[in-house]
Amino acid sequence: MAWVIWLTGLPGSGKTTIAREFIQLIDTTHCFEMLRLDALRKRIVPHPDYDEKERDTLYNALGVMADLLQQHGVNVLIDATAHRKKWRDRAREYIDEFYEVYMKCPVDICMERESHRSDNLIVSDMYRKALERKKLQDQGKSTPDYDVGEVIGIDVPYEEPDHPELIIETDTLSPEKGARLIYEMLTP
Repeated sequence: MAWVIWLTGLPGSGKTTIAREFIQLIDTTHCFEMLRLDALRKRIVPHPDYDEKERDTLYNALGVMADLLQQHGVNVLIDATAHRKKWRDRAREYIDEFYEVYMKCPVDICMERESHRSDNLIVSDMYRKALERKKLQDQGKSTPDYDVGEVIGIDVPYEEPDHPELIIETDTLSPEKGARLIYEMLTP
């Protein structure tokens, strides 16, 4: 039976990096699809607001896509923050062979990593912009019109999973070791 793995964690926690390493370990020539919310968002919502309603729609659609693919025998790797437990739990309810993998990483390390990303498909330097906006708001000043909505970990909290199948502490493990742990989770 095909599986669905949802890599979740703060932006910059290492989801995409570990996903790439994981792909090197598995046979992707048959029945495999990687769903990256960053890439799908631009196709589904050309001018995103990054608000809660939009995120609810996108994460629900992501879960439905993964479910449909899995029902047709396709293994699916989801690379998406999904900061609300309800989105991941909803997918877990209707997807057989669902694995939630939490990329646990302190926000300060995520911020540092994100500031150096060259493939940031959402918004470049989003943590810095969110912190600057928040500081100006706290001072009662007008804020620049940034191309960033609510940033997870700054404006809205990330809800850690209650019972993930795997926790990878990405601030202490290499991407290769993290990918190996996922692989070992699937191969008893």
